[in-house]
Amino acid sequence: MYHADTCLPLIDAHEKKKLKLKALARHSYPGDRLDHNTIGLNSIGYWDASKPQDWGLDWHRNEGIEIHFLESGTMPYAQEGRETILTPDHLTITRPWEAHKVGNPNVGVGKFYWVIIDLQVRRPHQEWIWPNWINMTPDDLARLTQILRQNKRSIWKTDQRVRSCFSRINNAVNTDKNGSNASRIRLLINYLLILLLDLLDTGDVELNETLTDSSRSVSFFLSELENNLSEEWTIEKMTKSVGIGLTRFTHHCKQLTNLTPMKYLTVRRLEYSKRLFLKKQNLTIAEVAYMCGFTTSQYFSTVFKKYEKCSPNEFKLRPVPSQHGV
Repeated sequence: MYHADTCLPLIDAHEKKKLKLKALARHSYPGDRLDHNTIGLNSIGYWDASKPQDWGLDWHRNEGIEIHFLESGTMPYAQEGRETILTPDHLTITRPWEAHKVGNPNVGVGKFYWVIIDLQVRRPHQEWIWPNWINMTPDDLARLTQILRQNKRSIWKTDQRVRSCFSRINNAVNTDKNGSNASRIRLLINYLLILLLDLLDTGDVELNETLTDSSRSVSFFLSELENNLSEEWTIEKMTKSVGIGLTRFTHHCKQLTNLTPMKYLTVRRLEYSKRLFLKKQNLTIAEVAYMCGFTTSQYFSTVFKKYEKCSPNEFKLRPVPSQHGV
């Protein structure tokens, strides 16, 4: 859930000449390849659409902090369930754990930039590690990091300086040949971060230290678990995904759910199995067990009967509850 995006809808739109796309990237992001001089920068570029688009980038997370900037037009945008319409000079900030999408589902007319920097973190409690070519003073970088970590605000209205910076990024991306503009790109990103600090430090920003607490990382993990129930989870894999120790992970899980991690996983898997049965799909007991992450249908049946006081087959054959009152 925290990995380089393939951006297939964007690539498809570009190949069909629906818009102009220009980017420099590494990993599976689209664009010409970045070289070793910008390690930590995973993608930088823009698209320019002169007419409404029939595609969008659905909910996703990135492995780094992502900065978007809309130079012209309008853009449907959503982050952590909150939807809005971006207008010119809007800038968005997305932390690695924040789900976001561009388009609703279609993308608007306009020129849209992005910069993705890998900070070697995936969870709110982890300390940020900026690339070594970020040359802000330690105090300024610490202040910027604090503001970005300890507030939830994601959308900002910017000024001409930010617009000009992205215009220069446009030129650097357009004219780069096999890393020839690496120095310019590094300087421009440093300047962008300085402008970002000016914007955030003078704005009405309310800092909240609890946003960097490890309990929040556990809360994010538990909410994501619903979409990953078929994984072969162990307590060790869970703690590794969250990035904290076993004792603290178990403590936070019990505080949040009143259950141990593995018992919580079992309850979520059983709830999912019941939803599958209630849909009256032609699924066998074994298929449901596999979809819910149980190793065998026999073990699934044993656990199901323990919690539900009936076998999976008996539950499956029950009449569907009426949607209306008597």
